Amino acid sequence: MSDDPAESREYRIGELAAATGVPVRTLRYYQERKLLPPPRRVGRIGLYSEDHLARLRMIGSLLDRGHTLEGIRELLSAWEQGRDIGAVLGVEKAVTTPWSHETPVTMSLGELAELFPGEVDQESLKQAVELGILQMDGDQVTHWSRRQLDASVALVRAGVPLAEVLAAGRQVQRGLDELAAVFVEMITTHVVGRIHDQDLDELTRTLAELRPGAQVAVEAGFARAMDRRVRAEIDKVLGRLTSS
Repeated sequence: MSDDPAESREYRIGELAAATGVPVRTLRYYQERKLLPPPRRVGRIGLYSEDHLARLRMIGSLLDRGHTLEGIRELLSAWEQGRDIGAVLGVEKAVTTPWSHETPVTMSLGELAELFPGEVDQESLKQAVELGILQMDGDQVTHWSRRQLDASVALVRAGVPLAEVLAAGRQVQRGLDELAAVFVEMITTHVVGRIHDQDLDELTRTLAELRPGAQVAVEAGFARAMDRRVRAEIDKVLGRLTSS
């Protein structure tokens, strides 16, 4: 043990709570969930070390990154078993880094209504929120994607009712959810499932390399499907025109 008093300091549970900003009740809960090792006992007093303090700061950092407590417990368990937590977190980052880089747009309800004249009502707002397209905060709304907002405005200005745009969005979302499930299952089974058979750094690189391939496959497949559908509809329109 170091002779440095700052490094060898021990804390009672109230002092640990004050030092970390974590309530005593939460500290006890962490101990029950095996996230925090038990303290050193001196009679009935529990004494926590600087290691406990560092661990709590790590837990807080992981919570801020969106991890669940169960996920944190597994990460800490991997760390305790000798895995490099940096490598483990590298895999986590490769998996959870957002696949889209959309720019959200915040505006007032009045500004939204001006983009869709006569189309914005309580029902359309409710549907947009349910689809995850909009978030509402009082009189302010945030659309998750500038590009999608612009596309929706263009469709409505071309004559497509907003209700139809939202209905199409719901159908597209169902299809995309199913497609995402296919890719996730494939990657989980054939790549992540081999996590014990390969180096974590290699797994991180592999996952990063797969991301653009999955996106290209979806974009190229959709473009090809649109080509087929548009040509078929054009043929129908031309057929009606030539027969009239």
